[in-house]
Amino acid sequence: MQIRTAIGPKETASLNSQALREHFLIEKVCAPGEINLVYSHYDRVIIGGATPTTSGLTLPTYPILRSNYFLERRELGIINVGGDGRVKVGAEVYDLPFMACLYVGKGNEQVVLESVDPSTPAHYYLLSSPAHQNYPTRRLLKEEASPVEMGAMETANKRTIYKYIYLEGIRSCQLVMGLTVLAPGSVWNTMPPHVHDRRMEAYFYFNVPESQRVLHLMGEPQETRHLWVANHQAIISPPWSIHAGSGTSSYSFIWGMAGENQEYTDMDPQPVDVLR
Repeated sequence: MQIRTAIGPKETASLNSQALREHFLIEKVCAPGEINLVYSHYDRVIIGGATPTTSGLTLPTYPILRSNYFLERRELGIINVGGDGRVKVGAEVYDLPFMACLYVGKGNEQVVLESVDPSTPAHYYLLSSPAHQNYPTRRLLKEEASPVEMGAMETANKRTIYKYIYLEGIRSCQLVMGLTVLAPGSVWNTMPPHVHDRRMEAYFYFNVPESQRVLHLMGEPQETRHLWVANHQAIISPPWSIHAGSGTSSYSFIWGMAGENQEYTDMDPQPVDVLR
């Protein structure tokens, strides 16, 4: 598990492209037969992925957690962006097809991630935050996630938002999680952007064609920076930073948050004309 310490806006504004990538971009998320995780000091979230092939991958604990098992004091959101998957939580088994979500609550000692067909493996995106209350493990399919249409073709940001883990959906201690699918011909996400000082956020980009990229915008509204992001890569977004992007083609992304509250609308919009 990598460890990423938190840095502030003044230090971030002075970084070059390589340093920005080292602090905020997670390049290796889904690799065959591996679990790859990053421990961020922003709200103590853990961000990463798992790609099981011929055998299942058991979620281990790590020295930095000082815990007997991974979810001793944590909760976990899992979204599959690959082939059909199957997740075992203790004695329970949950089928997880493409774009389905599984929430696993605090206190579950064993989580095993599997692919139904190793030739088309599941790619699991994992997001975990500290938890002080136990909520039931629950699965939600994409079709059950009450999609919300936003944006317009005229502004190239027509998109469908699927909310999974939030106050009116799967209950959690502090984790919030969902995904956004851009319509063909649309490239802008989360525009106009916003900040929410009470919560950090992480983006995981998927459905990005191999030769295409997403230009992810971050930083303070009047001191923006950018990162070029490929398929199955993730961004750590500090609470003080905007988070938006534009792709060279249509794409999808998973968003997830943790922090002081779970209010989806608790944000401070930043109009386009104030960005610098």
